[in-house]
Amino acid sequence: MIWAQSRNRVIGRDGDLPWRLKEDMQHFRRTTGNDAVVHGRASWEALPERMRPLPGRRNIVLTRRSGYEAPGAELAASLPEALVLLDGADAWICGGGQVYAEAMPLADLLVVSEIDIEVDGDTFAPEIGPGWADPEVGDWVRAGNGMRFRVVTYRREPLTAG
Repeated sequence: MIWAQSRNRVIGRDGDLPWRLKEDMQHFRRTTGNDAVVHGRASWEALPERMRPLPGRRNIVLTRRSGYEAPGAELAASLPEALVLLDGADAWICGGGQVYAEAMPLADLLVVSEIDIEVDGDTFAPEIGPGWADPEVGDWVRAGNGMRFRVVTYRREPLTAG
């Protein structure tokens, strides 16, 4: 899974990101590369229309709305249905909050951009609980707009024989 969050775990406000950070968007593009991406419907709609579908990636949109159209993307009514479509291929879960919470038990990798601000918001990153190895914490980077961010990578701890 991949997301950006403020110090107070906000990932969204009014259907959009509460900040603009070009360097983090570039990091997102590099990280997701040519892999599949799975979006909730609201996260899909929050993308600028010119960016839908995300170029060079297989896009899957989760929606229960019958007749919903997402040109250039495949639709799935649920996360399990999206996983069937993926047929074992790797994919990045990229929002929103409800999708992250549902996918957390299935994820083996979290790539989290920590934005060094506190903001008001209505959508929050999931709690990263036990079961994750010590994270790889990147250095703080000052973006062109003056904001600081760093990337923290979490990997699921391997199961141990008991």
